Formats: sequence, C-alpha cells, structure tokens
Amino acid sequence: MQPFALPEFYMPYPARLNPHLEGAREHSKAWAYTMDMIDVPQHGTVIWDEHDFDSHDYALLCAYTHPDAGATELDLVTDWYVWVFYFDDHFLELFKRTGDIDSARAYLDRIALFMPVTGEITETAENPVERGLEDLWNRTVPHRSEGWRRRFVESTRNLLDESLWELANINEGRVSNPIEYIEMRRKVGGAPWSANLIEHSVHAEVPDTIAASRPMEVLRDCFADAVHLRNDLFSYQREVEDEGELSNGVLVFEKFLGCTTQEAADAVNDLLTSRLHQFEHTALTEVPALFDEHGVDLSGRAETFAYVKGLQDWQSGGHEWHLRSSRYMNEGALDTRGGPELLGGPTGLGTSAARIFSSLVSTAPQRLRAFSHQPFESVGPIVRPDIYMPYDLRLSPHLDAARENLATWCHSMGLIDGIVWDDHKMRAMDLPLCSAGIHPDASPDQLDLTSGWLAWGTYGDDYYPVVYGAGRNLPAAKLATERFKLFMPVDDDVPMPAPESPMEAALADLWQRTAGPMALDSRRAFRKSIVDMCESWLWELANQADNRIPDPIDYVEMRRKTFGSDLTMSLSRISHGRLVPPEIYRTRTIQAIEHSAMDYACLLNDVFSYKKEIQYEGELHNAVLVVRNFLDVDEQTALEIVNDLMTARMKEFQHAVEVGLPGLFSDYSLDEDVRRALSTYADELKDWMAGILNWHAGCARYTEEEIRRRPGVPEEPAGAVPGFSSGPTGLGTGALRISSILTAAR
Repeated sequence: MQPFALPEFYMPYPARLNPHLEGAREHSKAWAYTMDMIDVPQHGTVIWDEHDFDSHDYALLCAYTHPDAGATELDLVTDWYVWVFYFDDHFLELFKRTGDIDSARAYLDRIALFMPVTGEITETAENPVERGLEDLWNRTVPHRSEGWRRRFVESTRNLLDESLWELANINEGRVSNPIEYIEMRRKVGGAPWSANLIEHSVHAEVPDTIAASRPMEVLRDCFADAVHLRNDLFSYQREVEDEGELSNGVLVFEKFLGCTTQEAADAVNDLLTSRLHQFEHTALTEVPALFDEHGVDLSGRAETFAYVKGLQDWQSGGHEWHLRSSRYMNEGALDTRGGPELLGGPTGLGTSAARIFSSLVSTAPQRLRAFSHQPFESVGPIVRPDIYMPYDLRLSPHLDAARENLATWCHSMGLIDGIVWDDHKMRAMDLPLCSAGIHPDASPDQLDLTSGWLAWGTYGDDYYPVVYGAGRNLPAAKLATERFKLFMPVDDDVPMPAPESPMEAALADLWQRTAGPMALDSRRAFRKSIVDMCESWLWELANQADNRIPDPIDYVEMRRKTFGSDLTMSLSRISHGRLVPPEIYRTRTIQAIEHSAMDYACLLNDVFSYKKEIQYEGELHNAVLVVRNFLDVDEQTALEIVNDLMTARMKEFQHAVEVGLPGLFSDYSLDEDVRRALSTYADELKDWMAGILNWHAGCARYTEEEIRRRPGVPEEPAGAVPGFSSGPTGLGTGALRISSILTAAR
C-alpha cells in the first residue's frame, strides 16, 4: 500500500520521446554488462540483476529527457545515467546499509582520480563504478571546453562526496531541516550534474560571461530543486520505508511541520510548483536583460536558449519516466485527473500533453497568490513566540563613545538629510548597540568602523524604497548601484571620482578605511561581497514593481545577500589570516555553520519587523509573509513556523559546531593553529547572533510610536523614544553582516 496519493503535478510542457530509444536500450545493457554492473557480486552482494536493469529502464529516462539527441549522444548520455544510478545503489549496499563511513570516504576519494580536468587518467579501475567512470570520461571530455569540464568535475564530485552527508544523517538518526535539506540535496541529488549533460547533449554551452550570473544560477537551482523534489515524492516509499533513508523532502516536511505524510507530500509538491514558476519567471524576465547587459552575441543567445529548452525537456521527460519506472512508487499515477483526457484523449507513451490542462488549472491559485497581495494591509493581533538563543550576550565597553562618534560621522557624510533620515531617526536605530553586541571585543576605532558600515547599509535600505521604489525607477537604481563600484577600486593607482551623493561619499570613506590595509586578493573578495549585497537591493525593487511575493527558496538565498553574507565569509577568512586553507571554507561543515547563523539572523529580523514592513512600508520581503503565501495559512501560524525554522537553523549551527568541527579537524588532519582559528570563528558567530537578538528585543524601532514617526517631524517632548533604538530591517540589513566581522580583521 502506498503511503500517500501522488499529488497533481505542475507540468506545462509535453514530454517528447527520442526516436533512438530502442538502440539506447540495447547499447546501455551491453555496456553495463561490460562494466560488470549486472549479475556480478560486489563484496558478496549483487547490486543489479538483469530484471532490475530492464525494469528501471534508464534508456527510457534519457530518451524522454534528451528528446533531440542523436543516436550516438543518446547512447553516451544513457551510459552516464546507468553509471550514476549504479553508483547510488552500489553506495547504498556497501556503505549506507553498513554505516561504514571510513570505508565510504576512501571509496569516494578514489573515484575523484578518474576525472582529471586536464591530462590522462593514471589510476587502474578496481570496481564497476571506477571502470564505468573511466570509460565515460574518456568518451566525453574531448568534446568539451575546459570550463565545461571544470563545472562537470565539480558537480560530479559534489554528487559523490555529499553522499557522506546522507550517510552521517543515517548513522545519527538525524532528519535535516528544510533549508539545509534543499541546499544539500542540490549537491547529492545530481541535478546540477544533469544540467551539465544537457549542455553536452544539445551541443550548447552557456557563454562564460553569463554562466555565473544570478539568472543562470537561479535557472540551474530551480531545475535542480524541481528534479529532486519530484524524485522525493516518487521515491519516498522505497527510500524511507525500505532503505531507511532520512534524506527525503517528504520526510523532512513531515517532521518539521508535524503533519501527516499526505500533507507533507502536498507541501513538497507545492514547493516543486513554486520552483518551476520561479524558473519561468527568471527565463522570461531576467535572461533577456542579461544578454543586453553583457553584450552576448546571437550565437551565445541561441546556445543559452537551447540550454534553457533542454532544462525544460528534462523536467517533462523526467516526470514521464517516474510515472513508468518500476524503481518508484507510481501506482495510479497515470490515472486521469481531469482535463482533456476525460474526453477520451490519449494516455500512452508520448502523450503527456493531454495532462497539461489539468496541471495548469490545479496550480493556478498558487501562482495567483504570489501576485495578488495587497500592500499596506493591516496586521492583526499576533503574539511573538519565544525565541531560542543558547548563547550569552556580551557588550563592548566602548558603546557610549561609539554612539556620539557615529552621529558626528553621519552628519559629516550628509546622511542626515531630513528626508530619508533626521537626527532622531539615526539615533533611534542605535546601530552602535548592535555593533557592541556583535563585536564585544572590538577596539574603539574598530567599533566606529563597524557602526559606519551599518549606517551606510541602513541608509541604503531606507533610501532605495523612498527614492527609487515609489516611482518604480529601476533604471536609476541600477545606475546608482553601478556607480558604487567606482568608489571601491581594487588597485591603488585607480582614482575615485568625486562623490555625487551622501551614499557615495560615505562609501568612499569606509572603503579607504577598511580596504586600504588589505592584500589585493582580499580586497577583491571584499569588493565583490559589497557589490553582491547592493545588487540584491535591485532584486527586491523588481519584485516590488511586479507586486510579486518571492518564491520561498529564492527568498532565503537572496536574503543572505541582502544581509551581506558573502562579505561575512570573505572578511572572516581575512581576519584569520593565512592560517586556514581556502578549501576548508568550502567544506560542508563550514558552509553549514555560516549559512545556519545567517539564516537565523535573517529570520529573526523578519519576526520582529513583520508589522513594520507589511502594514507600514508595503514590503513583500519578509519570511512571515512568504510562508503565509506559500502554505496559505494565517499570520500567527506563519509566524510560529518561521520561528520553528529559526530554531531549527540554530540547532543545525550547534550540531555543525559541536559535531561537525571535530570531524572536520580529524578528516583534514588540521594543525592546532587552524583548529583554534576555526573555533574562534564559531565563537564570533555565537556573539553575533546573541548580539543581534539583544538588539532587536531591547529596541523601540518596532514600536507603534517609532514606526509611525517620519523624518522631519518634531520629536514629542514627552513619551518620545529616548536615546537609541534598534537596527535596520529589509533591504539594508546586509550591512549588519558586512560589519559583523570588520573589526575582526585586525
């Protein structure tokens, strides 16, 4: 009996079947036999017999997902998929079922030797996985550029290496939280790997000038998330009930939301639909503008569109294969659900177009909700839940002096203009209070610098909506953002132009004080982090112009940028000197520490600022609103879910520090100095989170009196907000993360 009924899937594109299917079936079976993947025991266990191979029908998967590939290309792509599914089952039998993580790590280390970006393979294959990879690598890479090879190596290594994350969760009996799961599933799920094969099969490589841009990354991420979430729905019974797997989206939602399996499956399907909507929105609104911005020629545009079409084909074809493969739970999945097929339309292979109508109808309400929010809606009476904080607060003794120094600096830079800010508003933010909490050990000068960065980002937060948002003047906002780059020169011999606004003057001053002592590579990373944060403000303005509530995953990931997370990572590395090897910062453990701390702070801000942003500012970028819209629940429920997610991210942070760091030290044989530096970094993030919570909880910024007050309105002699209040919310809160480690670079 199936644990739940499969939901109605959003699939607006018909699946098409490659005419070379039968040839690929014959070729792939012969290839699998040659590689000893069928009927050959591995450590005493037969991974696949012939019936397993035939019933899984990987050739059908590839014929659906690569409908326009030629016969030779389809054979090659099918062999790649046979290999990757064999790896998955091979790893399951040898390591997941036994929990032997040490042997699993050695196994994965060897596989990497069969994927050299340049040069020949020098190792001798010892098992079917290695033999298959050696053959496939030699048949594929001669036809691809070095850039493609590097991307494919990275996605393949992620696919293999992150299997250890799944294994570690099984050994600990640990179910991840939704944000962690989506992030890690992209790597272990293999869809980015599939995206690279799409480029190969359609003979179209995305131009290097735009390959790493936000729109292309969003397309790849949406593609990956939709592929993985769909797979989770079909594979729940096999993975969770048979294999004891804990890395499944339905199980993750079931545990996090405390709901039934059917309700969790429906929520996963809603998220899948949202990701496909995001894919379409990005392809139609952001990619064409990207071409113009980077001057992509007609050939590059054609190859990019061929790639995007290939991603769409994969979604449709992958869905059709899941409906038919014996590998998955799909009983009744081909039953009619409404639409043209009820009139006697086709139901066999290649007739998925008949289901498009019901697919569009069933998912229309979700799409409409994203664009139908009424700005400035009244927020009802809600109760803020208790917030989980396991770390103690420490405050800098230099707080009082920093308050006066910041006031003097803001006046001198022209930030106190009487329109965006007046003196009361600046003091009511009490940015030095935030600095004193996140940098309790800072010197007076360092605390002043941190407060200055907070002020710059917060002023930008208030300035962009007032000056550009109200009039929907996105071109002017983009021009202003581009000009910021002129005041952050990487090379010392590049002069700055004369500032034309308070933001430019303040940025020029902060850049010289902060980046001046940095080495060239550190300065470049520092600059990119600030640019990323500023450009994320444009994303928010674009959503405001469309009155579009963001997709939940896109929101979380862009919220890190509006919060300045990239800057945090670069400056944190600088603050620890050259002690920590760069590759250590890219490990799963350090990424988990950084991202969970960042998400905790972002969600915390959204909980406190909800009424201010939704009722008084007409804002769309708040996690409580995003959850309300996505789950279609009331305000109080959404608030509690956001708080639960914030708690889950904090507990993930604790787990990564207490369990992950010691494991990282051991796995990489790190010396004592590096271990001390990373432990110190984790302690700094503990201070940072505790300081931000204290700042929000003790401020007056979110009271009715402060929310209603506008710059230029005289202060009331009685009942006015005394002294200082809290820090920024919304667009400019990225400055928090900018400054959170500035003073650590000492």
